[in-house]
Amino acid sequence: MIAACDGAAKKNPGPAAWGWVVADADGTPQRWEAGPLGVATNNVAELTALAELLEATDASVPLEVRMDSTYAMQAVTTWIKNWKRNGWLTASKKPVANRELVIRIDELLTGREVTFRHVAAHRADGDLLNAIADIAASDAAESQEPAGTAHGSTEIPQPRADRFTATPAAARKTAPARKSGSGSSGKAPVIKAKFAGRCSCGQPYAAGEKITKLASGGWGHEACASS
Repeated sequence: MIAACDGAAKKNPGPAAWGWVVADADGTPQRWEAGPLGVATNNVAELTALAELLEATDASVPLEVRMDSTYAMQAVTTWIKNWKRNGWLTASKKPVANRELVIRIDELLTGREVTFRHVAAHRADGDLLNAIADIAASDAAESQEPAGTAHGSTEIPQPRADRFTATPAAARKTAPARKSGSGSSGKAPVIKAKFAGRCSCGQPYAAGEKITKLASGGWGHEACASS
């Protein structure tokens, strides 16, 4: 199985929720679920999303988990070894945050074949499953209502174009400004849309269609970039 999970918190802490989506071996989404957490931190939401995904899937089937949270992934695959050795204290001798959730996930991972894959968040050319989990968690954080296949939903959440950016946040902070002139056209990159969206002109674009970053900040048709 291939799956993705994500957490969302409107402010940190704030109204929060978790979400996951499970796909078949070809990556086609099959079922999804999202649940509210009341007021919680983003890290709690991310860890809860992973725990809920593991509990909802068959432990006998190899699982690939796609996540955009480095914290949640590292906590349960790398840092946990030292935390256990140090009596659940960090390197700075402070109690490990979200210990109960980390222990819960560790128990769920025991005896399972699980591969973790980190994916960039909110990318127009990013991972579709991660985008589905993201929008499911985000909607549940706003509504504070559970949703998903088990709750009667027959449709997979559709990622919204306004939730994507050209590059990850870390890259935007560190990358030097692009200069026009020799060796550079100064134009925004043109990519193929991973899934359908709507241009700022009001007209939709299809998955696979070439799109570019617009002056308005969103993505849209190449022709609209110069208008």
